[in-house]
Amino acid sequence: MTTLYEIPLRTLAGEPASLADYRGRAVLVVNVASQCGLTPQYAGLERLQQRYAERGFTVVGVPCNQFAGQEPGTADEIGTFCSATYGVTFPLLEKTEVNGVGRHPLYGELTRVADAAGEAGDIQWNFEKFLIDGRGEVVARLRPGTEPESPELVSAIEALLP
Repeated sequence: MTTLYEIPLRTLAGEPASLADYRGRAVLVVNVASQCGLTPQYAGLERLQQRYAERGFTVVGVPCNQFAGQEPGTADEIGTFCSATYGVTFPLLEKTEVNGVGRHPLYGELTRVADAAGEAGDIQWNFEKFLIDGRGEVVARLRPGTEPESPELVSAIEALLP
């Protein structure tokens, strides 16, 4: 089995990256989109980033265009939108497929994890969240309707931080 840290990724700018860059930090991986009814969750994700970054937490956004074409932009357009509209400072990866035959290996591993109801499998929609501890283990899967600053997610983040 591949660890999450071993999976090669690329930043929105096309630079090589990996979750190993965040070893020792809690990470919230979220598939994001700019033209979705849930897009305002970017604001809550950025507030989490600002609130907990110094304690060892990072949000990682993964743009995805697989849900009703709600992330059609280029890398530059996505970056500009996130920065200008929501003040996003957390890292964004390149546009990625999270389901289907083109599913990125990162999501091949993440989708094996069950949510609180015991359901694993495909990503349901934009803004599905995976909380990863400092050892690279997924400790929570939260479906798209879970707001970033929900008590459930905040308490799970705080439980991982010093």
